[in-house]
Amino acid sequence: MSEDLLHLRDWLTQAECPHVAIESTGVYGRSVFNILEGAMDVMLTNARDAKGDKARKTDGIDAEGLADLLRHGWLKPSFLPPLPIGELRDLTRYRESVGREQTALANRSQQLMESAKSKLGQVASDGLGARGQVMRRALATGETAAAQLSQLAQGSLKRKQPQLQQALAGRWTQAQRWILTELLDQYAHVDAALERVAERSRQEVASSAAPFVADAVQLLDTIAGVGETVAQSIVAELGVAMECFPTDHLLASWAGVWPGNNESGGKRKSGTTTKGSRYLRAALVQAAWAASHQKGTYLAAQYKRLVKRRGKKKALIAVGHTLLVIIYHVLTRHEEYRELGGNYFDERDKQAVTRRLVQRLEKLGYEVSLRPTPIAA
Repeated sequence: MSEDLLHLRDWLTQAECPHVAIESTGVYGRSVFNILEGAMDVMLTNARDAKGDKARKTDGIDAEGLADLLRHGWLKPSFLPPLPIGELRDLTRYRESVGREQTALANRSQQLMESAKSKLGQVASDGLGARGQVMRRALATGETAAAQLSQLAQGSLKRKQPQLQQALAGRWTQAQRWILTELLDQYAHVDAALERVAERSRQEVASSAAPFVADAVQLLDTIAGVGETVAQSIVAELGVAMECFPTDHLLASWAGVWPGNNESGGKRKSGTTTKGSRYLRAALVQAAWAASHQKGTYLAAQYKRLVKRRGKKKALIAVGHTLLVIIYHVLTRHEEYRELGGNYFDERDKQAVTRRLVQRLEKLGYEVSLRPTPIAA
């Protein structure tokens, strides 16, 4: 309770304890940290760096070991954003949890449609879009005529009415219709909550007491693949002051998009990426996926080079690492992102690219003669 924590602070003050170390245990250690902060030097540290003897483990032994490590200066402080950034972080993390809930409801609705032999999701790319929800509402209220249901289509779906009639010809029980109604109501409620938290996040960015928050979001929005929502999440997880990360390599290691070190006897066992903020990692992968689908950009070219030999997941992590390096320099220099172009890798080593392409044509049986194209005036 708060009263007990206040007694703890008074007791530490009377004992003239200048330093306190607390293991980072999610929300449980936050209340203790907030009470003690200001009265003494409080360090929040990763529990991985303060592991004790597993054979003799109690809370008291853990506390003694933590105090001994702190006394010798062997603990590393965790990164803690200032209060305004922390408030934005609460909003962006809540927004992500609402988004996961919305995705879960969409998946349940699709599974219910499949169990009723309705294949709307295979015809409509967005089965829970505006017209998709109208069709599902009609199914939930008892409409069974597939021809009538297909007439509800609009836009590009009108060209797929024959396929819609086949997809909507299912067999629904009364229980399934009732469950579909419940799922659609919950989806609409969550969708409204998502819009509210998105608007509240914009207001928090615009009125934040921390300097450069709104400017940082605008600067990050200039990076390929990074939209307003992702930019808000990145600022909420990293803050706007990069002084606590001396280099972009340390930032990438802290974020968990850096190869891990596991070597023994001169043999490298694993290069699995380290653990970091899953919220930041999700935002970077989301931005990397969006950037990989843009045309004529450096990040899309990097993804295409890597995906052939490394696979989609590793390529996305690599592009996410590049994005984090770009973000670090954009926030450090307070400059907009300058696009290098989709032909950057070809222009970087034009002779090697030319030689490789000529060799491929020669292997196919062609005689290649190169002549430079005159530059237009």
